[in-house]
Amino acid sequence: MDRPPAAALSTAPSAACVYCALRDLCLTPPSGAPPSWQPDTLVATRLPLRRGEALFQQGGRFESLYAVRSGFFKTRVSSPDGRDQITGFQMSGELLGLDGIGDGVHACDALALEDSQVCVVPYPTLERLAQQFPDLQTEFHRILSREIVRHHAVMLLLSNVHADRRLAAFLVNLARRLGNRGYSAASLVLRMTREEIGTYLGLKLETVSRSFSRLHERGVLDVRQRQVRIIDPSGLQELAGDSSG
Repeated sequence: MDRPPAAALSTAPSAACVYCALRDLCLTPPSGAPPSWQPDTLVATRLPLRRGEALFQQGGRFESLYAVRSGFFKTRVSSPDGRDQITGFQMSGELLGLDGIGDGVHACDALALEDSQVCVVPYPTLERLAQQFPDLQTEFHRILSREIVRHHAVMLLLSNVHADRRLAAFLVNLARRLGNRGYSAASLVLRMTREEIGTYLGLKLETVSRSFSRLHERGVLDVRQRQVRIIDPSGLQELAGDSSG
């Protein structure tokens, strides 16, 4: 599959930058930065990917962090016996590649669920500039901390034993993340299949389908294949055990 050419960089921030996890690193010059510092000082290139294309693969050499500029990804871990476990779904503004910092190799695959684009931040460049500018290092540590807290919150939401509650928690989390990025939090178009949702939630495909049907019958959701409309947001949050609103 031919990969489309990398996009040319612009020094002006775009609407996609507003919700990006790296926005404060890219858009705010650290104390002592030279006048030549531009919003894209950290970004080497913007890389487009086709649907189904791997951004990086489990066991591959870690070289860069990636901020999703547009599109949707899934991360996946493969076991020696051939089983796959989906470990997350990443949308615009979220980060990929943090798994490789510790050992210098990626611990998972990252695959585009639709045509997507990422900003590529070479890690050696980030390390060098972080040593040169302490403000930059502090901000990067904040980003890492927020990612850990977000991961813990997701694990808590998905710890429900009952399948309907687990699916409800997944949809609440997905809707909130979309809403925080200016998209509709009530009308969702699922980029992932029900089988992929099941792999992520630890549920069989049939169980996920039955849970969608029950939530539809209860009037909480209106489900039309991959189009999901949340009719009763409060009811969905209550089912998920989420009181944060």
